[in-house]
Amino acid sequence: MLRRMLRTITVKLQDRVLADIEAEARSRRVSRSEVLRERLDMSETSKASVWEKMQDLVVRNDPAAADLASNKARLRGYGRSGTG
Repeated sequence: MLRRMLRTITVKLQDRVLADIEAEARSRRVSRSEVLRERLDMSETSKASVWEKMQDLVVRNDPAAADLASNKARLRGYGRSGTG
């Protein structure tokens, strides 16, 4: 069994981040430090692409045209108010 050398550091976290870590630690009955170590290990070893990490945020059945950004005809009238 490998013995890990642990060192102490101090970090400043936003209230919402700390609350999230504390909630997870309470629910799993582990220390905040354990949650932080796991999260840091996960981020270091994660080989997932950006696409894989954000895939759950992508709208599947997007009704927008596929060429919306590249077809200049779709930009005609953009920014004009309908009352002018």
